[in-house]
Amino acid sequence: MLSPMSQPTFPMHVSVTEAREMLAALLPALDTETVPVSQALGRTLAAPLAARVSHPSATESALDGIAAREADTLTAGKESPVRLRLVGESRAGVPFEGTVGAGQCVRIYTGAPLPTGVDAICPVEELQDDGPEHVLLRRPAFPSDVRHEGGDFRAGETVMAAGLWLSAPRVALAAALGHAHVPVRRRLRVALLSTGDEVIEPGQALKPGQVYDSNRVGLSAMLQESGCEVIELGHAPDSPEALQAAIGQAGGADVLLTSGGVSMGRYDFMRDLLIERGRVAFWKVRMRPGGPAILGGWNGLPVFGLPGNPVSSLVVFHVIVRPALTGQPVQSLKLRTATPFRGLADKTAFWRGVIKGGEVHDYGQQGSGILRSLSDADALVIVPEGGPVAAGETVDVVLL
Repeated sequence: MLSPMSQPTFPMHVSVTEAREMLAALLPALDTETVPVSQALGRTLAAPLAARVSHPSATESALDGIAAREADTLTAGKESPVRLRLVGESRAGVPFEGTVGAGQCVRIYTGAPLPTGVDAICPVEELQDDGPEHVLLRRPAFPSDVRHEGGDFRAGETVMAAGLWLSAPRVALAAALGHAHVPVRRRLRVALLSTGDEVIEPGQALKPGQVYDSNRVGLSAMLQESGCEVIELGHAPDSPEALQAAIGQAGGADVLLTSGGVSMGRYDFMRDLLIERGRVAFWKVRMRPGGPAILGGWNGLPVFGLPGNPVSSLVVFHVIVRPALTGQPVQSLKLRTATPFRGLADKTAFWRGVIKGGEVHDYGQQGSGILRSLSDADALVIVPEGGPVAAGETVDVVLL
């Protein structure tokens, strides 16, 4: 164990940015594999994707209504409607084949190709039938209701860049580009281990001082959300021998993620194992909650040790681990504060906040054991090292 008087041979109290970069630097480069686009959710795109078709593939209507020449409809109004002759219809998959002449129109439906000879749409709400072959327009037809061929993207255009995390809308876009399969990075294999004599499986009867293993459940869910393959190592008690045996089951993993046993206590054996028998890249981060995090290695396996307090563990994952594993930056936005947020002299604070009316409010209970706060809060309010943030100031927030 590192004594209070000893001088560490590794960095201590690194910044959040340094911690994120140091973890990312230890992760392996991932091979590329090809998967069906329907199975690409949560994966990282390994190569750019170009459009194989244009979208829309033809100039089409954005509304249900009639397609006409704008010039024929400019005088249309509720008191003096314009009367046009219907010569057919155009619907998705069954376009009108002829040419529409002056004073004529066709019924058209959303997504249907625009016939030759017309350039504008009047919506069905502004129409009135005038016999079987004519229609009255109570307002002009507008070209703005026409979707032009290739208005979204054109065939051959590079639309998606390598390195994109494939969310549901991006998976839909890849399919719209014409790709049945997409190249993605292999899933990162992350071994997950929770520690502590006080930790037991959910559902068992609690004894005084025991807690349910919420960290492992929550971290496993966050790893799956991040597109990782999770290797469940279960739970190990506070014993160097038990920890070593558990770590020995992490074969095939790219990185080991642990929770607990990394602070200043006598029984923080994960910290001791890495310092005395493994390798340490840094210990402690200048942040709250989550300061005791440690990064190191064990027989060539990168190890990131998260604090045992549940809020600390999940916040560190959110702002350090997830960005490093996925290669995606932390998504933040700027909001005005409705309440003050206290600052810390030498640490960046990530306080839980609630967003109301476009402003962010202090959640109130900021203890690292108040797990409910992460469920109730909308965001982590970033208060940089130094002074507090007053009500009315603008801050960066990370959405939860």
